[in-house]
Amino acid sequence: MTAPGGSASDGLDRPFNNLLRRLNARDFALIAPHLAREQAAAGDLLYNPGDDVETVHFPCGPTLASYLVPNEDGRDVETILVGREGAVGGIVSLGYLPAYTRIMVKFGGPLVRLHVGKLDAAKTTSATLRNVFARYADCMLAQMFQSTACNAIHSIEQRTAKWIISAMERTDGDNAVPLTHEQLATLLGVGRSYASRVIQTFKLEGVLETRRGSILVRDREALQKRACLCNESVKNHFEEVLRGVYPAECGPSH
Repeated sequence: MTAPGGSASDGLDRPFNNLLRRLNARDFALIAPHLAREQAAAGDLLYNPGDDVETVHFPCGPTLASYLVPNEDGRDVETILVGREGAVGGIVSLGYLPAYTRIMVKFGGPLVRLHVGKLDAAKTTSATLRNVFARYADCMLAQMFQSTACNAIHSIEQRTAKWIISAMERTDGDNAVPLTHEQLATLLGVGRSYASRVIQTFKLEGVLETRRGSILVRDREALQKRACLCNESVKNHFEEVLRGVYPAECGPSH
């Protein structure tokens, strides 16, 4: 059972990952002995294209992982961010299949690892656990669909505002996002100079300011008005499929 805000209400010592806290006590007990907790640093590589997928990684608290698709010009284009609402690697497959994308830690913090074999054994044992992960896979697919549409039809300015808000919702800063111009450019799939021009425009409008290695949002309402509605579409789908899993506000990490 999960209490409001994604916190577990069964007294079990669960990591601060909303997907894990969504599991009932019996299902969580099936995988709890096999969870390994660690600290991840920004830039840590989880998978390269072609790697065997042997581990599921659950970002906790403010930790963010990102999917990057390598391109022929040598650039990686970021597709989606995954925070404490989910997991990366071996969610649907039986594991040991080659990874298609590069998966990296975007913002460092707590991370929980689970061998895919242990997860698959638990899925075989419990239909309810299998159902939760199938529902999450549907939500992740919706994120990817929405990201594709967003890149095709929305302006760089709209997408910039969207990515900053998306990062804020999953991290614990007081309107501060540890995002550099270079990282933002990767998220947008544009050159660093273009991303810097957009940030400069937002600074002149009083929407945000920059600090070394981070962006500080001064007017969240104004930033929201400049963003497309892609985040809202994804959140609405999460609420329909896995209520309470997608982070609504910033919260403490444990």
